[in-house]
Amino acid sequence: MKEKDIAPAFAALGHEARLKIYRQLVKAGRDGLNIGDIGRLLGLPASTLAHHLGTLVQAGLVTQEKQGRETRNRADFDVMQNIVGFIADECCSGVDLLPLSSSGSTTETDAISNKDSKALA
Repeated sequence: MKEKDIAPAFAALGHEARLKIYRQLVKAGRDGLNIGDIGRLLGLPASTLAHHLGTLVQAGLVTQEKQGRETRNRADFDVMQNIVGFIADECCSGVDLLPLSSSGSTTETDAISNKDSKALA
């Protein structure tokens, strides 16, 4: 997974109301919650919830299933695991501070060459 693939999910969670909604859906587990339940838990009106849920659905974080007159909202736990994995994947692996060469690799020779060219300028 690449940054461009996961950025929409982070953008959706960057709003306080959507983050609260998502956390409630994660707490609810596989059963999920309907809009009325979420509204009562968070004190948000249905129209506001519908807007924020639409953003979460579009970002792939939430799924919706129509059940009669209600819509059941659930966190997509596979997507959540992918997001957590994306963040944790390179945890504590270190950072290469050498600059990238024109070929896209980092080399100590490139770093020395860059220092030398700056000193000459």
